[in-house]
Amino acid sequence: MKVTLSALDTSESSFTPLVVIEFAQDVKEETKEWLKNRIIAPKKHGGAQLLFRPLLNKYEQETLENKNLYLVGASKIRMLLGAEAVGLVKECNDNTMRAFTYRTRQNFKGFDDNNDDFLTMAECQFIIKHELENLRAKDEKMIPGYPQAKLYPGKSLLRRLLTSGIVIQVFPLHDNEALKKLEDTWYTRFALKYQPIDSIRGYFGETIALYFGFLEYFTFALIPMAVIGLPYYLFVWEDYDKYVIFASFNLIWSTVILEVWKRGCANMTYRWGTLLMKRKFEEPRPGFHGVLGINSITGKEEPLYPSYKRQMRIYLVSLPFVCLCLYFSLYVMMIYFDLEVWALGLHENSGSEWTSVLLYVPSIIYAIVIEIMNRLYRYAAEFLTSWENHRLESAYQNHLILKVLVFNFLNCFASLFYIAFVLKDMKLLRQSLATLLITSQILNQIVESLLPYWLQRKHGVRVKRKVQALKVDIDATLYEQVILEKEMGTYLGTFDDYLELFLQFGYVSLFSCVYPLAAAFAVLNNFTEVNSDALKMCRVFKRPFSEPSASIGVWQLAFETMSVISVVTNCALIGMSPQVNAIFPESKADLILIVVVVEHALLALKFILAFAIPDKPRHIQMKLARLEFESLEALKQQVSL
Repeated sequence: MKVTLSALDTSESSFTPLVVIEFAQDVKEETKEWLKNRIIAPKKHGGAQLLFRPLLNKYEQETLENKNLYLVGASKIRMLLGAEAVGLVKECNDNTMRAFTYRTRQNFKGFDDNNDDFLTMAECQFIIKHELENLRAKDEKMIPGYPQAKLYPGKSLLRRLLTSGIVIQVFPLHDNEALKKLEDTWYTRFALKYQPIDSIRGYFGETIALYFGFLEYFTFALIPMAVIGLPYYLFVWEDYDKYVIFASFNLIWSTVILEVWKRGCANMTYRWGTLLMKRKFEEPRPGFHGVLGINSITGKEEPLYPSYKRQMRIYLVSLPFVCLCLYFSLYVMMIYFDLEVWALGLHENSGSEWTSVLLYVPSIIYAIVIEIMNRLYRYAAEFLTSWENHRLESAYQNHLILKVLVFNFLNCFASLFYIAFVLKDMKLLRQSLATLLITSQILNQIVESLLPYWLQRKHGVRVKRKVQALKVDIDATLYEQVILEKEMGTYLGTFDDYLELFLQFGYVSLFSCVYPLAAAFAVLNNFTEVNSDALKMCRVFKRPFSEPSASIGVWQLAFETMSVISVVTNCALIGMSPQVNAIFPESKADLILIVVVVEHALLALKFILAFAIPDKPRHIQMKLARLEFESLEALKQQVSL
């Protein structure tokens, strides 16, 4: 029998809260009532058909603060129908992966009408977020009580409420029992072990699980480089001809690990079902604005913004600003070199013990300044990219990533390229590379995890004292949890985490033949990074909404581009070494020609390896081909009927 959404009950007074909606303090009651009615209304009437109630009842609201917090949940059947609507893919009893449908629910592995664990909590929260975001304006011209907050047919109500400041935030709640179990297997007991990636995916979703999977994979992939680099550092420091073998291994290694990661990623995302999820048509991003018109593709009314205006903003404002920032970064770099000259001169004149320590001070100061500049530029890049008014979130993210990567690459590596190819001072290059790498790693650990954790602990103690002082009869556990979590910082996504790994990959691969110990420091940092990032996700930030992902996206291309650049830099550094130059004492043209030939040969080898190693394992390719064949056969049968 077909179950329709109209058969669902949305009047349950007691349900498991999954998502919290926080209104602004002075929001009008008619606005709250209007949104409540839209959330609980049947789907056929334009509602979300979810469960909705205030955190506090009327008596509690008279005696307590935080009257504007509301809880959202859903019945089991509503969740299953929502899973079908968002296109979740689950494993069937015959071990194949298929899009879930409520009608065929009994065919899926682990499904039972009496079992509530078929969908993970992360999937349930993703479904609720999807339903809330798809609440659309019908014939309303404005949000009730706020005539300045205009609406048009098809506009997302939640996005309009957020951009108008009527709703402060919407966030998913932690499951304290499940979180404790995850922490026990993840980071509370420090040990060298694999992370519970499937458990992380079940709790936080695929995007965050893929980041931690990549972090773990990258860390273990660095171990051979660290092991091989250690004896090179200890025994053959100045023999650059011997570094040819190490550099060649580095270049092959950087290609192989990225290609093997693609295969491992395909295995994971197939098992999770996201490799098969159909890509949805992208809606306009929340910050997109323009003149109301008809979209020529969808036929729906939505804001329209001329493409030429966006291009003018990009090329006449954003591009000059980025170039100005790059120039400023180079100017700061030259100040750093002046400090290096001053410290070296002071040491040569004095020769004392403290001046030898002073030699490292300019590099440390420069590393700190680099981190500050990177963070300040990030805010400017976000503002500019938002101001460019991109229609789609994917376009916004691509432009933001491009801006940030270009600046960070120049800001972090320009001084190293200058030392290597202009000053040609290998000793200073080693010193600067080591100082920049180690200082940036320490700063990132403090700023990203330790400091926020300390601040969050202090806030948590204040909330507990406040709740314990309450004399009213409420569900203190839930009340305390919501109040505590609403004040937590918001996790802004994996962008900064991948950026940190990207820069680390650059330090390791770009100048590997000069400082082989870089990989060892990266391994040591990443073993602590796994635990600090896990702590950050579990205890510092609000729980983020799950986001289905089939890969690490544009970051795969960024890492591959870095590995190509590393071929050029390592070949050039080896070509500049005294030992190689001694082979061609007369003709520099022959040396340059041979370096270019070797560099092209290594690039060709990289691309051959990338082509020879399939992105997906054979068994995954076969399963995908089988599913495609079955879909075509089913389509043929429908057409023939």
